[in-house]
Amino acid sequence: MDRIVGKHVFGSLYGIEDRRAFEDEKWLEKEALEAVRKARATVIESRAWKIPGEKGGVSVIILVDESHLAIHTWKEYNYATVDIYTCGEHTDPWAAWRYLLSVLKPKKYTVNYADRSQLL
Repeated sequence: MDRIVGKHVFGSLYGIEDRRAFEDEKWLEKEALEAVRKARATVIESRAWKIPGEKGGVSVIILVDESHLAIHTWKEYNYATVDIYTCGEHTDPWAAWRYLLSVLKPKKYTVNYADRSQLL
């Protein structure tokens, strides 16, 4: 019997002090792409946007063959959300999560995991 293996890691990062996370979409996209590499996922397309305004920040979305990675930051709150969803036995979304924690260095964070696997 075939099996879909889905692994979903998502969380919130509080107290990020590195301003690049809120102002430099190219930097955050580069770090997100490295996180995808560490997860052993295959990039299809990557996009990053700087959101203007007082509550602005940066958003990065990477579509991977195995699903996606998304990061959204808010400079007013020194806050980010991270969503890493991968399918396949070969992927490791936890490796991507750990890498992003090491880069963004939040003062605290919450993390959640959902097993999205299903027997066919």
